[in-house]
Amino acid sequence: MIAAPSLRIVLATRPVDFRRGHDALAATAAGELDLDIYSGVIVIFRSRRGDRLKLLTWDGTGLVMTYKRLEQGRFAWPRIEDGVMRLTKDQFEALFEGLDWRRVKARPVRRPLAAE
Repeated sequence: MIAAPSLRIVLATRPVDFRRGHDALAATAAGELDLDIYSGVIVIFRSRRGDRLKLLTWDGTGLVMTYKRLEQGRFAWPRIEDGVMRLTKDQFEALFEGLDWRRVKARPVRRPLAAE
């Protein structure tokens, strides 16, 4: 889904009002979360119910907002508190698919046996 692994992906841990649109979420990212939305960061916002999320990012020409609602179940969210937490690309993709992203861990890279 996301091609560049160097993208910054952050998750806002406190639920937001999902009636908010592009500009209000950008203001929340700047004012409450101290993020520069125009730097290319992807910000994930959660709903109160936990079954919906919104992504907000700047693509160079405008704000892009993506909305997803799970038909069954809820997304796996961290404990509700102020602030943000950073996600890896793999954790983000697991979260977006409705999987428990907290179980995604990077495996150590081993030197191939043929190289020894």
